Amino acid sequence: MNIEISTLHPFLIVAVMALITLVTRWSGVFIMGYIPISDGIQRFITAMSSSVLVAILTPIAFSGDGGARLALCITAVVMLIFKKPLLAISMGLISVALYRQYF
Repeated sequence: MNIEISTLHPFLIVAVMALITLVTRWSGVFIMGYIPISDGIQRFITAMSSSVLVAILTPIAFSGDGGARLALCITAVVMLIFKKPLLAISMGLISVALYRQYF
């Protein structure tokens, strides 16, 4: 099977994906403008964001290489000590880069 691919198709796909992403994000903000944010909704939103983070990081912790595990540990420790997310993420990225460079 031979499929002809032009250079227009990838740009069209990216443009459609960007449009869909924008519409879903903007519609969420638009809809939430009509919903009063009570204490229960605020707790749900906070718990949902934490659960998404755990769902992303758990497979890395169990099936990632040593660099990924080192980055998770260093990021967690730096975050607990300094409570600055940008510093913690930076230290995690630096640690995984150094680990993978030398080991």
